[in-house]
Amino acid sequence: MKIRGVIAAAFNFALLIAAIWWGARQSAMASVLGHSFARAFLSFALLFAPLWFSAFGLIEMLKPLPSRMKILGAAALALPYFALCLGTPALEWRASLIVIAFPVLLAAFVGRAATPSRMTWRDGTALAIIAAAYFLNWLAPAWPSPRLNLLPKLFLADTAVYCFLVVRRLEGAGEQLIPTRSALLVGTREWAFYAPIAIVFGEATGFLHFHAALPGATKLIAAVVYTFSLIALPEEFFFRAILQNFLETRLGREPALFLAALLFGLSHFHHGAVFNGRYVLLAAIAGYFYGRAWRANRELLPALLTHTAVDVAWSLWFR
Repeated sequence: MKIRGVIAAAFNFALLIAAIWWGARQSAMASVLGHSFARAFLSFALLFAPLWFSAFGLIEMLKPLPSRMKILGAAALALPYFALCLGTPALEWRASLIVIAFPVLLAAFVGRAATPSRMTWRDGTALAIIAAAYFLNWLAPAWPSPRLNLLPKLFLADTAVYCFLVVRRLEGAGEQLIPTRSALLVGTREWAFYAPIAIVFGEATGFLHFHAALPGATKLIAAVVYTFSLIALPEEFFFRAILQNFLETRLGREPALFLAALLFGLSHFHHGAVFNGRYVLLAAIAGYFYGRAWRANRELLPALLTHTAVDVAWSLWFR
């Protein structure tokens, strides 16, 4: 990271965090959390920081470190938990052990992969462990409040990025988020391809319900910032920069695209009280176009733009 890049990334991070703080303070969550809100927000900011700065050169800074130092350094990913709970009755030894041991042991496990350029059984196992930790709520003891259910997802995304892009040194993730005309065009193009498919299928099956509305500027900006930062960024890091990227080393471009999209769709099975096949199918189709956006120039930003546009349009006009 050059010094100018560090300053720019830090400045933009501060602006984004300030905007999210302002929005969160206006929400019902702030009143529910009460005096714990500031600690919870600090925990969130520390969890979001690795994803943000990874897209601006942090990964390249950490890659040259000795292997043992990188593995032990994974323990730093536990800091957001202690920012939330240290010095309070919420601090719990089991949760403390989980948030420290989970990234360190996983980093040690993937760090032993013998072939850096190709996916190994260790990589597949580690990815499955991260997915299981998310769906089985292994991190619930650390962030038990339903109002904080986003934080375990960010913790697991941080762990995946650190283990695979820093320790494992996976190349070709395209994690840089520097805006370019090409990224905007690709992201917009893939959204334009997906939107009519989703609308026709969603309306025909009753999954989507269009409602004409003209959201205010504040609501629209909040939806874009929230979706881009807290939904699209961790999901695209995992499914495109890591999973699809790894699958390509074994299966080739097209099979990897389809399989990553299918797994992305299946990851949405738990939205709702019962399994919703229409949601899974639409998510899988969306994942196909997110994957196309990523692999066009092997850049994460176009996939993030497509993902954000899809989710914002859904939340504002079709939900």
